[in-house]
Amino acid sequence: MTIAVVGATGMVGSRVIAEARARGHQVLALSRKPASDDPNVTPVAVDVNESYAVREALAGSAPNGASNGASHRAADAVVLTVRTLPVDQEFLVGATRTVLDAAAQLGIRVLVVGGAGALRSPDDPDLLVADNPVYVPAEWKTVAAAGIAQLRACQAHAGADWVYLSPPALLEPGDRTGHYRRGTDTLLAGADGQSWISAEDLAVAVVDELDAPGPERLITVAHRDEHPSA
Repeated sequence: MTIAVVGATGMVGSRVIAEARARGHQVLALSRKPASDDPNVTPVAVDVNESYAVREALAGSAPNGASNGASHRAADAVVLTVRTLPVDQEFLVGATRTVLDAAAQLGIRVLVVGGAGALRSPDDPDLLVADNPVYVPAEWKTVAAAGIAQLRACQAHAGADWVYLSPPALLEPGDRTGHYRRGTDTLLAGADGQSWISAEDLAVAVVDELDAPGPERLITVAHRDEHPSA
C-alpha cells in the first residue's frame, strides 16, 4: 500500500511514517517542508489548503510538489495529522475539507487523527469530553472545540470515505508496545482513571486501521497495560 501522510513532520505524522515503513508500506510524506533519507518515503512539498496541489499529490502527479520534481505513486490511503499551536480552527477545518474533497475525487480512504473532545465521558455518556474539566482544563477548551469542528466537517462530507480516530486525553511521545485498547465514541480510561497513549502506539493503531478497516466512523484508542492473551 502507498500511504500519504499529511502533516508528515509532526509528532504523530512522523511516527505513522515510521510504523508504515516498518510494515513494508510506501509513504508519501506531505508537508510544507518535507525531507527523508528513506528511498521508500517520497517527500512532497504541499500546502494543505491548496486543493489542486493536494489532489495532484495524492494522485501521484505533482510536478511542482515532489522534492525531485518527478511524479510518484498514487496514494491508496491518506492519514491527516495536521495540528497548529496556537490552535487555528478555521485552518484545521479548511484543511480537513480540502483533503476529504481530494480523496473523494480519487476514491481514497481518509483516516483523520483528530482530538478527544468529541468523545463521550466514560463516567457520563451525556457529557462530551470537551465539556468535562476532569479531562479538558479551561486552557485546552479551544483545542477540544477545534477537534469537534473537524469531526463535524467529516460528518458533513457526503462523498468521502473517512474514519476519525480520537486519541485519549493525553498523547505524548513514548514507547512502542504494539498493544492498545480500541473503542468507539467513548473516551477510554484505565482503572486509575488515566486516559493516555504513546504517539508510537497511536501510530500502530493508525496503520492497523488502514491494513484492516473497521466498520465504525469514529474510533478511539488508549494504552493497554497487559499483553493480549495468545
